[in-house]
Amino acid sequence: MNIVFAGTPDFAVPSLIKLSEKDEINIKAVITQPDRRRGRGKKLQYTPVKKESLKRSIKVLQPKNINSDEMINKFKEMNLDLIVVVAYGQILSKKLLDLPEKGCINLHASLLPEYRGSSPIQQAILDGKDKTGVTTMFMEEGLDTGDIIYQKEVDIKASFNAGDLHDKLAKTGAKLLTKTVLDLKENDVPRKSQDESKSSYTGQLSKKDGLIDWTKSSQDIYYLVKAMNPWPGSFTYLNGKLLKIFDVDIIDNNTEMKPGSVVNADPDFGLLVQTGDGVIKINRLQLAGKNKMSSSDFLRGYDIEEGIQLDSEKE
Repeated sequence: MNIVFAGTPDFAVPSLIKLSEKDEINIKAVITQPDRRRGRGKKLQYTPVKKESLKRSIKVLQPKNINSDEMINKFKEMNLDLIVVVAYGQILSKKLLDLPEKGCINLHASLLPEYRGSSPIQQAILDGKDKTGVTTMFMEEGLDTGDIIYQKEVDIKASFNAGDLHDKLAKTGAKLLTKTVLDLKENDVPRKSQDESKSSYTGQLSKKDGLIDWTKSSQDIYYLVKAMNPWPGSFTYLNGKLLKIFDVDIIDNNTEMKPGSVVNADPDFGLLVQTGDGVIKINRLQLAGKNKMSSSDFLRGYDIEEGIQLDSEKE
């Protein structure tokens, strides 16, 4: 079975590994996004999928436009049975979708048609879901609208942040995708259209999405902190300085204080903050210029008066 694998971030790596281990599957090439300069030194960095592909001596292509005539011709030369897409980052044209004999399939990190789009993992946590899952589907021109092949449900544990759920879905998805490709090799897969009446969409996340609005309820802020960890991260401002927040708990309490007010700043108990409805206990944080630490350690070296305000914008 001759395939091309198109993927870019860490989420796609377990799928690439699983597929490459199957003798029945021949990965003719991996397509991934162009290398980008990142970090303070602006060093050119490979995508996670490229790094894994080079370890496995798989040919890597990094077109700026996967739908260019040059790329279409390259795909034609490969005599492809299937194109497999996992979080690649470019939209495939109809001309490309129609090229492989068995079409193009995609692995998506939700139980479609719920949470189409680019941030299904974070949205599931933001919405307080206790279950989500992965879907393999045939690709078409719409955004995650193609016919469903297989789905696998995954529990969202109470301890999970977005990073934990990402890793669980990536592993589960890799197994489901491999089953899908092997079954397609035998032309033996189900095909079910999506119910548009149950569809929902997620957008592209940016750093500003992690800003804490203290007028929201403690429950909403709890989910926000989990959903934004590890990226883009949740944050607020303390005395005009950026304060990153990594882990919180909900306290069964309420006060008459203004949302964002520090209710308690005791090193032996932690940092408590009033929200629009309820109190949040901050467990792990990082003030600009300092290391990431527990709130108890932070309060032993940084004096915070009760009643001081955490702000939703820089002064």
